[in-house]
Amino acid sequence: MLAFAIRRFGQSLFVLVLMSFIVFVGVYAIGNPMELLVNPQADEAERIRATAALGLDKPFLEQYWVFLKGAASGDLGKSFVFNVPALSLILDKLPATIELAFVAMVMAILLGIPLGLVAGLNPDSFIGRGIMAGSILGFSLPTFWVGLVLIMVFSVQLGWLPSNGRGETVSIAGLSVSFLTADGLSHLAMPALNLALFKLSLLIRLTRAGTREAVLQDYVKFARAKGLTQSRVIGVHVLKNILIPIVTVIGLELGSVIAFAIVTESIFAWPGTGKLLIDSINQLDRPVIVAYLLVIVALFIVINFAVDVLYSMLDPRVRLGGASASR
Repeated sequence: MLAFAIRRFGQSLFVLVLMSFIVFVGVYAIGNPMELLVNPQADEAERIRATAALGLDKPFLEQYWVFLKGAASGDLGKSFVFNVPALSLILDKLPATIELAFVAMVMAILLGIPLGLVAGLNPDSFIGRGIMAGSILGFSLPTFWVGLVLIMVFSVQLGWLPSNGRGETVSIAGLSVSFLTADGLSHLAMPALNLALFKLSLLIRLTRAGTREAVLQDYVKFARAKGLTQSRVIGVHVLKNILIPIVTVIGLELGSVIAFAIVTESIFAWPGTGKLLIDSINQLDRPVIVAYLLVIVALFIVINFAVDVLYSMLDPRVRLGGASASR
């Protein structure tokens, strides 16, 4: 386990450095931020001074090297627009995004796996077909359109739920969360549902396919022949054996939900990192864009590591670090 963790840490550092270079090249190529940051009425001398103050007068590789040296000490640069550390800007907004993503994934898991089981155990029934038809809709409907429909129905027509903002929050260990207050939950409901819809459909189809395959296996037939109850057959012999691919997808999708919650956050004016990223792209605020993408990469790495550890818990045959392969 220790060897696996050390090797994974080295791989993670390599991925972070490689990603930082790719992002730096991409951001460097999309325009000159001085065109947006400097007053159009400023003379050439003022423009040169501002460019030098932000370090944009240096060659690309020198700028990247300065960034790398700062990143090694936890400094991902200062925002051109707000003149504060880019990392602190992101960390201020990140709890709201993570809360939204976790609630969306919990909704998807709590609904997707049971519905997928029902559809897999009753593939030709009306309920099974209805569940699969619903999952196709979840895949097909654009996120922004679903968000607008939710606002039209539940906010404009019925007036049940607020359409924007985060609502009342409470502080836990220094972090503000909204899911512990009634007002916060009412603000959280629609954006979380909108974000969960695609993942819910994905889990339904994945669980159904796994269930259909598992119920035909000999160990399930043998369990039924022994006279085990249906709940024990499903819970112990079916569900446990289909969880590994489901856990993989959940881990990967959790990262993507955090990274790509931008559309949902924009529609519901959710104060997370998505709005910050869009504003930063519009203003060519390079340090914030680079810092955001590196934070997302780091989140993906942490989530994948957690998934690998969970693998070994679900299936003891899995040996982290390839120990079994070396025997």
